[in-house]
Amino acid sequence: MKDAMTEPRELTKKRYEKELKKLQIELVHMQEWIVESGARVVVLFEGRDTAGKGGVIKRISEKTNPRVIRTVALTTPTEREKTQWYFQRYVAHLPAAGEMVLFDRSWYNRAGVERVMGFCTDDEYQEFMRSAPQFERMLQRSGIIVLKYWLSVSDEEQERRFKARIKDPSKQWKLSPMDVESRARWVDYAQAKDEMFAYTDTKQTPWYVVEADSKRTARLNLISDLLDRVPYESVKHDKIKLPPRQERAYVRSPADTQNYVPTRYLVS
Repeated sequence: MKDAMTEPRELTKKRYEKELKKLQIELVHMQEWIVESGARVVVLFEGRDTAGKGGVIKRISEKTNPRVIRTVALTTPTEREKTQWYFQRYVAHLPAAGEMVLFDRSWYNRAGVERVMGFCTDDEYQEFMRSAPQFERMLQRSGIIVLKYWLSVSDEEQERRFKARIKDPSKQWKLSPMDVESRARWVDYAQAKDEMFAYTDTKQTPWYVVEADSKRTARLNLISDLLDRVPYESVKHDKIKLPPRQERAYVRSPADTQNYVPTRYLVS
């Protein structure tokens, strides 16, 4: 991003919306460069439950083309997938030329939830810690841009967000039994994160930590950083001109020959 902010600014709701709109326009420019250049970009979003990963991914993708910038959020591996090479199911979702993939949680599940909850053996965990940096270097050597973001939320803020989800029927689906259990194991997850960073926060593929107690500032800071780290340039386009409409006469089909959705709302 050419005019990245260097000094923090006080953020009102109005300013947040204004800055977000500017950044989303830049994301469209970045998208156009990705398509034009054939670039391949992978972005990992990790962090505790309620840290705001889904929110920032939504703001990145809501104005862009889902065929170019797509989100991958894998569910629990199947019995067959459990017998595969650990990275195999993630490899299937890596970008082709002209694509960016946003991983809402990634192969680092092994270093987090699988480690804490005992879903992997010690040997599997140690092998992952050795393999992950090598795997990421392989991706980079193949020409893929790899970015890793950790959204950091405090104990107190996570507690507040959990309680808000419990009270809000539209958000209760976000609280799975695994999420509730993770709340009880705060220290275990903190230690797992520290150990993960010790192995995988490398010079080639570092972790970028985003303070996320404020969702608005976390979104703007992360998107700004993402734009800074992808070396995109503006892509020139021919001016769009709308062609003239056909002048041939046309009579619309009678309304009673089609099935219309009932009108339940009207503009006042």
